[in-house]
Amino acid sequence: MAPRSARFTLDPAFAVGDVDPRLFGSFVEHLGRCVYTGIYEPGHPSADEAGLRTDVLGLIRELGVTAVRYPGGNFVSGYKWEDSVGPAEERPRRLDPAWHSTETNRFGLSEYIAFLRKIGPQAEPMMAVNLGTRGVEEALDLQEYANHPSGTAWSDLRAAHGDKNPFGIRLWCLGNEMDGPWQTGHKTAEEYGRLAAETARAMRQIDPDVELVACGSSGQAMETFAAWEATVLTETYDLVDHISLHAYYEETDGDRDSFLASAVDMESFIENVVATCDHVGARLKSKKKINLSFDEWNVWYQSRPHPEVEESLRDWPEAPRLLEDNYTVTDAVVVGSLLIALLRHADRVAVACLAQLVNVIAPILTEPGGPAWRQTSFFPFAQASRYGRGQVLDVRVDSPAHATRKFGEVPLLHATAVRADDGTVTVFAVNRSQNEDLSLEVALQEMELTEVIEHSALSDADPDARNTLAEPERVTPHGVSGTALQDGTLSAVLEPLSWNVIRLG
Repeated sequence: MAPRSARFTLDPAFAVGDVDPRLFGSFVEHLGRCVYTGIYEPGHPSADEAGLRTDVLGLIRELGVTAVRYPGGNFVSGYKWEDSVGPAEERPRRLDPAWHSTETNRFGLSEYIAFLRKIGPQAEPMMAVNLGTRGVEEALDLQEYANHPSGTAWSDLRAAHGDKNPFGIRLWCLGNEMDGPWQTGHKTAEEYGRLAAETARAMRQIDPDVELVACGSSGQAMETFAAWEATVLTETYDLVDHISLHAYYEETDGDRDSFLASAVDMESFIENVVATCDHVGARLKSKKKINLSFDEWNVWYQSRPHPEVEESLRDWPEAPRLLEDNYTVTDAVVVGSLLIALLRHADRVAVACLAQLVNVIAPILTEPGGPAWRQTSFFPFAQASRYGRGQVLDVRVDSPAHATRKFGEVPLLHATAVRADDGTVTVFAVNRSQNEDLSLEVALQEMELTEVIEHSALSDADPDARNTLAEPERVTPHGVSGTALQDGTLSAVLEPLSWNVIRLG
C-alpha cells in the first residue's frame, strides 16, 4: 500500500524572516553536573590549563551553540556574583537553596567568559542578574565589573583579578522565572515589573546599547499567563528588547502521539505571547516591537521519579547527579520538531536557549574522569544550527492528520525550510506517525535548484533506543536513498517517527 502523502510549496517571495544566530543558544546553570565534571573538571585527562574539558569543548563546537545563558536558572535568584570573582582558592563556599547543593564558586564569571572564548567567536555571553534576593545596585555593580574599561573601583578590581579587557556582555536577563512560586524571591507581576523597569533604566544609564530580556511566564499553563506579560510589559515596554518564554515537554501516561505533537503547544505559546506583546504596544501607542527570548526549552521528564534528587535533599552535596535524562530516538524527534517551531517564528523569536548544555537534561553527557558522548538530541540541534542559517521560507503544509489526546487533530507532517545566502535550501521535516511512512512532495517556485545534496534522517526500528556510556554511538543519523528533485518538484519518503534534513542545491 502506498504511503499517505503530504505536500507544500516553497517560494522565495514568501518568507517568514531571517534567522538570528542566537536562535541556537544554550544554557549553563550551576545545577547538578552541568559545570563541575561537565564543562569544568581539573585533573581530567582532557582538561586544559584552565580545567576545561577539551573533549566537551569539541562536542560543543560541533553542536553549533551560539549564545550561552548563565548562571541560571533558579540558581541566579540566590546568587552573589561577587563570590565568583578573584582568586578561585579564596572564593567562599555557599549553600544553593534552588538545588539544595553546595556551590564552591571554583568556576565563576571569568571562567565563564574564558569558556565562551574557547568555544569560538560565535559564542555570545547571555548573563542573568539576580532580581530575586538582590536588585538594582548589585546589577549595576556587576555591569561595571564586567564591561567598564577601567578607572573605577569595580573595573579596576576586574583588572586586578587578571582580566584587563572588559568582557563586553551585551545581552542581559533581568532575573529568572519570577512568576514561579518556587523561585527564591518570587514576586507578583506588579512587583517584578517595577523592579525590572528600575533595573533596566539604570543599566541603560550606564550603557544605552545593552540588550535586555524581561521575565515572561514560566509556561503557558501558569495561572498568571498572559496577564503576567501584559503587566510586566506595561512597566518595561520601552526599556527592554525581549520577553522570555520557558517550556519543557515529556511523554506522560504512554501518550506518545501527543508527545510527538508537543510543538503544537510551543507554537501556540509563541503566538499568544506575540499577541500579548503587540496588544500592549498598541495600547501604549508604541511603534516598537518586543521580540521573544525562548531561553529555556527542551524535553524534560519532570514527572518521573528522580531518586538522586531525593538523595541530595538529605545533605548539601557538591555537583550531585541531578536531572540527567537519557534521551531516546523519540525524544530527539520531538527536539527536532521544537526546533522547527522556533524557526517557523524566526520573525519574532530572536533568542532561544536549549536547556541545558551538559549532563543536566542536555545533548552532551560525561562521566567524571571518563568519556563524553552525544545524546540522541544532539543531532537535530547540530544539524539545525549548521543548516538553519538564512531566511526562513513560509511553509504551509497540506498533510494527513491524526487524533491526539492533548491537541486534537494534528498534521502528521511538521516542517519548515531555510534558504541560505548561497541559494541552497534546507528542508527540516518531522513525520509524527509512529508506524507509517509519509510521502512528501515540495513544489519549488522561482528557485534555481537542481539537485538533492543530502537527505539525512534520525529514526530507528526501536523508538526507545538511546546512546549510553556502554553504547555511545547506538543512534546516529543515516542517509536516505530515493529522494529526488525533478522538474521543480522535490519527492521524498519520510520514515515513521523521524527527523529529516533534506538539502537542495
